[in-house]
Amino acid sequence: MKILAVDTSTEYCSAALWLDGGCAARGALAGQKHSEMLLAMVDELLRSCALRLGELDGIAYGEGPGSFTGLRIACGVVQGLAFGADLPVVGVGTLLALAEASRAQRVVCCLDARMSEVYHAAYEKHGDEWLTVHEPTVCPPHAAPALPGDGWVACGSGFAAYRQALETRYEGQLARIEPDLYPHAADIARLAAPRFSNGGSASAEFAAPVYVRNKVALRTDERPAR
Repeated sequence: MKILAVDTSTEYCSAALWLDGGCAARGALAGQKHSEMLLAMVDELLRSCALRLGELDGIAYGEGPGSFTGLRIACGVVQGLAFGADLPVVGVGTLLALAEASRAQRVVCCLDARMSEVYHAAYEKHGDEWLTVHEPTVCPPHAAPALPGDGWVACGSGFAAYRQALETRYEGQLARIEPDLYPHAADIARLAAPRFSNGGSASAEFAAPVYVRNKVALRTDERPAR
């Protein structure tokens, strides 16, 4: 199984090639330069592995939630590549990819959603399977969904931006905090591989972002309330 994976959902930009269980990856903090960096990463990976796009079995991508612009960049690139090479696609949730990146068993994931909110989800791993404790949602840090028990690993930029509020919300329940952990294409590839093998892929036109939040900006009169 040969899978290309990409993620531009946060300020970190990454690409990876999954080759029958092995993985080659590239990544860097991109700021606002995802569209400039992503295709260069993909081209470098294909060249380094002596592969052509048409030799792949599919393309996976971080579907969201995350940066609105970043999600659209990933979907646009994936659709263009997949249409051109006639490849199927699989979208993987960015918060689930963040949980996979933590290598922990109980994970609460928060990405900074701006507007004084976080993208939030929680997962537990049983064997090789992730079970969803809380589906991805957007919420203020102080109102994040309650977690059962303790021993949770907290990760993502939400814990960098709103650490005090989230630590107060989950007082006594967090084993450690990894605020600098980002969703990565390598973890997206790892999560997508079984879905490609089990027929869970789709055609390129179905590559679409999962936004979670519909409102992307506050009016001037709404900002003081936030």
